Amino acid sequence: MRHFEQVHAVYFDDLDAFQILHNARYLLMFERTIGAFWQRLGWGGTLDAQKNPDQFHVVRSNVVEYHRAFHGTGDVRVRVSVEKLGTTSLTFAVRILPMDQDVPHATGTRTVVRVDPVTFRPLPWTPAFRERMEPWLRRDG
Repeated sequence: MRHFEQVHAVYFDDLDAFQILHNARYLLMFERTIGAFWQRLGWGGTLDAQKNPDQFHVVRSNVVEYHRAFHGTGDVRVRVSVEKLGTTSLTFAVRILPMDQDVPHATGTRTVVRVDPVTFRPLPWTPAFRERMEPWLRRDG
């Protein structure tokens, strides 16, 4: 399984009253890293159904489990992989990690659903999208 990883700085204004990375910032880091993943694949930017019909998708769910607090400012790594590719949905696995080890501060998932740009009803992913996601899919065993 391949994964995509990006380093994020944690600034003073990202912290809560206890000087711990605020819980809402984890989702923001998920969002930014998944956005960078799309950019890496050449799918970022302006929505254009002609160029990329799979670009039209909405978030169905975000799940975060907090394991170890991140204290103070510094850098963290955010790792994204594709956990599951369904007919109309795609689930990312996300981990927020310290710079020097693979013991997570938080883990989670984000599920997106491809939709028709007019009706917002679910649509199957295109064969081209499925082919492009194949190398990123998690393989159990």
